[in-house]
Amino acid sequence: MLATSSFPEPVLELRDLLNTYLEPDKVAVILRAFEVGARAHEGQTRKTGEPYILHPVAVASILAKLRMDHHSVAAAVLHDTIEDTPLTKTEIADQFGGEIAELVDGVTKLDKMKFRTRREADAESFRKMLLAMSRDLRVIFIKLADRLHNMRTLGAMAPDSRRRIARETLDVYAPIADRLGMNVLKSELEDLGFANLHPWRHRTIAEHVQEVTGNREEVIETIRKALKRRMSETGVPCRIQGREKTPYSIYRKMRSRDLSFSEVMDVYAFRIITHSEPHCYMALGAAHALYQPRPGRFKDYIALPKANGYQSLHTVLASPYGLPVEIQIRTEEMDVTAEKGAAAHWQYKSGETTAGTAQVRAREWLMQLVDVQRHTGDSLEFLDGAKSDLFPDEIFVFTPKGKIIDLRRNATALDFAYAIHTDVGNHTRGVLVDKEEAPLSLRLDHGQTVEVITDPDTHPSPEWLNFVATAKARTAIRHYIKSLESRDTVRLGLHMLETALNARGSSVEAVPQELLESLLADNQLERQEDLFRDLAMGNLLVKVVAARLAPDAADDGRAEALMIAGSEGSVVDFGACCHPIPGDNIMGYVSAGKGVVVHRANCRNVRELRKHPDRCLAVRWASITHSLFPVALKIISENVPGSLANISASINEAGSNIEKVEQPEANPETATLMFVISVRDRDHMARVMRRLRRNRKVLKVSRVTT
Repeated sequence: MLATSSFPEPVLELRDLLNTYLEPDKVAVILRAFEVGARAHEGQTRKTGEPYILHPVAVASILAKLRMDHHSVAAAVLHDTIEDTPLTKTEIADQFGGEIAELVDGVTKLDKMKFRTRREADAESFRKMLLAMSRDLRVIFIKLADRLHNMRTLGAMAPDSRRRIARETLDVYAPIADRLGMNVLKSELEDLGFANLHPWRHRTIAEHVQEVTGNREEVIETIRKALKRRMSETGVPCRIQGREKTPYSIYRKMRSRDLSFSEVMDVYAFRIITHSEPHCYMALGAAHALYQPRPGRFKDYIALPKANGYQSLHTVLASPYGLPVEIQIRTEEMDVTAEKGAAAHWQYKSGETTAGTAQVRAREWLMQLVDVQRHTGDSLEFLDGAKSDLFPDEIFVFTPKGKIIDLRRNATALDFAYAIHTDVGNHTRGVLVDKEEAPLSLRLDHGQTVEVITDPDTHPSPEWLNFVATAKARTAIRHYIKSLESRDTVRLGLHMLETALNARGSSVEAVPQELLESLLADNQLERQEDLFRDLAMGNLLVKVVAARLAPDAADDGRAEALMIAGSEGSVVDFGACCHPIPGDNIMGYVSAGKGVVVHRANCRNVRELRKHPDRCLAVRWASITHSLFPVALKIISENVPGSLANISASINEAGSNIEKVEQPEANPETATLMFVISVRDRDHMARVMRRLRRNRKVLKVSRVTT
């Protein structure tokens, strides 16, 4: 090892900081990591011009200030080596052990060259990091410290890069720090993100804050002394500090509540930090005795901690100076947790963390995200879902047995069911909110008690996606619908092949296994289900496949028609050019990548489709259909006020819904309206048209045939 005197000044400062809480042998591991990292990064510089190794050292220093364990700090020193140098994970494991190597690998981004776009690469790297976080929470601590130092030195980047990184910081990394309760990192990430995304707004607000604070110093000190005196009289040991709002928190409050700067700043804010939980409630009583509390402005986050483990009492008082006084009351331990969150009091492999701590709550949140990503095929969809759950606003709802479930604000009763368990959500038939029946779409509020009624015959519906608010619920519903569509697709492909083979005097069961396996191998398919799916989606032609599987028989031209009931899902589509409905003569066309598209037999496009007979399919309506079908109507009406509302009412009275309406032309006397409405069949369409013809404002009604 090199003599420590030869280390750069930042490394010596890091060493001195580490010596305040780590054993000498553990500090030595981190200094050795610096030597290895320095050799690996030799010759590399950052855009600021400084040697690259000083960036990992700065990241390690951020973690050391959080008093993280030596594995985390050593991994921070080496965190860019796998990605940016020839050093491998195996070499790190050989020199420093598997634990440090896993942490370094967890922070390492994926190779962007393997993806079509930067956004796709970033999304997949985020997914990889999340999985590493679920195994070891320290991965995200290193990543957040890495992002914080990058934000501190962002001025060296090009303007477009600064804005992109700042936006990502505000959208993803600051909310993650908030979700983990790490306020000390969250506040700086937010403020640096805001400063780089909106520099003029940040500068203007910061200048105004400095001006306002300076003008109020005397009043602030007077209130602080009054609070301190009252706490002493009550026997509450404490320290009291003023709380400063950051420019970003002010900006966000101005935007979300439509307030002016003066309205946001018209408040004095203090934090009372005491010794124990009983002292917190004594301090609350003393503060309320000093100044009158504002009704409805008290929150007890000690009895009901936030999802990130944050605990504190919040109250707002009316001061004698005409402005409200915001007060937070907490213990020293709660204060550390509020600042450092899941990183507070990191206990290496102790296994002694108790339920309710920030670490446990962070892990519960991560496990929920892991469960969501397991059912999400698309990394971009997963990242969007994860972002939607990174909001600090939350509500606390109770099960009938008194268990607290925390949800994001605007969550519905159905979100609550999915928060209990995916299977509970999937089979939710109804809910009781405060013992009264309520719709699944009801937006829940603080303190409500929700009971879920399940039924094994109830399954997710696509309509549920219109109102659920949490990523877990959305992902579970989409996963079920996709699996259902997959089954429908396989079933349709099997039926199509069976029909084509029957026309050749054969069947799927009669096909020799070796012939089927040869077909699968030639088309790079693993299972029969993959073959059926490709047939239904039009990626393989059913007549060609049937001829391959039954080569000794000819098609007799008497293939059984495919029955269309309207319940086939996305695998069967209906031509938007002609809007076929039950009762119409129809034909089917197998479109590559889309599946079976049903057209009216007299559709203007059919002549062109018939030029591809291998893709044409005999179809007919089932005797009972299970859906509503769109149909296009052309209505010529009087051009007078109220005509559209009058016509809409007629359509509604005939039991039909309006899907779309356009007005392509009009003159002073008449207006031409194009409606797309939903009907059950031709009889239903006829009833709608008769009802419209009885409307005095309607001059002519006709079905659009092209």
